[in-house]
Amino acid sequence: MFLWCAGPGGSQRARVQASSAKRRWRGARRRAYSRVSEAPRASQKRLELPPLLADSRRIAIALTGLCAFINLYATQPLLPLFTRDFDASPAEVSLSIGATTLAVALGAPFVGMIADVLGRKRIIAGAMALMVIPTAAIPLSGSIGELVFWRFVQGLLLPPIFAVTIAYIGDEWPTDEIASATAAYIAAGGVGGFLGRFLSGVIADHGGWRAAFWIYTGITGLSALYVALALPRERGFVRADGLGHSARLALGHLLNPPILATFVVGFAVLFSFVAAFTYVNFYLAAPPFELSTSALGSIFVVYLLAVVVTPMTGRWAARVGRRALVMIAIAGWCAGLLITLIPWLPAVLAGLAISSVSGFACQATSTGLLAQRAAAARSSALGLYVTFYYLGGSTGATAPAAIWARAGWPGCVVLVIVVLAVMAALVARFWRAEKPSHS
Repeated sequence: MFLWCAGPGGSQRARVQASSAKRRWRGARRRAYSRVSEAPRASQKRLELPPLLADSRRIAIALTGLCAFINLYATQPLLPLFTRDFDASPAEVSLSIGATTLAVALGAPFVGMIADVLGRKRIIAGAMALMVIPTAAIPLSGSIGELVFWRFVQGLLLPPIFAVTIAYIGDEWPTDEIASATAAYIAAGGVGGFLGRFLSGVIADHGGWRAAFWIYTGITGLSALYVALALPRERGFVRADGLGHSARLALGHLLNPPILATFVVGFAVLFSFVAAFTYVNFYLAAPPFELSTSALGSIFVVYLLAVVVTPMTGRWAARVGRRALVMIAIAGWCAGLLITLIPWLPAVLAGLAISSVSGFACQATSTGLLAQRAAAARSSALGLYVTFYYLGGSTGATAPAAIWARAGWPGCVVLVIVVLAVMAALVARFWRAEKPSHS
């Protein structure tokens, strides 16, 4: 009505104004639609990947765990063989485990601080590539001292894989998927731990222990190449403001009682694992079992059961809570150790299987908790956890030697149960109870 009463020329001006308004309205509608349609894509950019890339990323993460653990415990079933080939004592050959875990413990906190400044992928891939050098040098060793030295060098290169990969998961996976991704990484590590021990024993009986390490050199090199090509660069990484800032954040973790308690839980977990699975080799190599080197390597098939069970720990923790799950696992761990005291091989294997499943559940739960709660300087938190964890492993490889000499396998079992009891007390005191999810 207004347009037609506007007078001479008013109709044309009104039509021009109406047309201009209509164009402005259409442009605004297109811009609003663009913002609405693009916003979800922007928010999903970090969390969602094409299926092939997502699969490649998961495979790369799995290979980091496999590569690290296949090297870490490769000498465990070879210890009785080393005592013969190098004319060394059980305490001396156990250093092939203890030196590696000690090196991991010494290097882990510094690697965590560096990774919080430099980023994740370049450190993970670089460490895997360098791991080829000491792995290839081990079969060239002419004495137990040389072998222990190269095992120490291997240990120095493991923290960039252990700690930084867990931090990568914490940065790049959605919060509700961190527990399952961590469990999958640890399960792959379980496969590596099994293969390292199993292949060492089998190959040693047929081609000598040196041949086993040539094979591990090839596996390590191929894994490093795949990770370098397939693991995406980090996108959720928040860089620390220099090493000094990163060090201050790391100190803050040590002053946080629940996180510090989780570090000590890590110490207890690997102490118990290494103590049991190192000295059980001497137990089973002696009468009444008298197992061969390949048979000693084969007992680690119990790890495969843990590999199957570990990915389920995320769902179990959601249902009963992390604290309750770890307390149940500790009870099962102690029961499994007591079963190994029965002088019957099937009973020993059953006890080791129960212990393995329980230990992997504790490890997956504690690392998942830490990756979620350490919101700042996550690499430093995981680096400190790895330090405590592998200090526990180094102590577990060497401390039971005196008890083994005096009380044999039963004495070692009692020692591990005492450590697990301390671990249970820490979890009960410092881990906050969570409301279980029944979905």
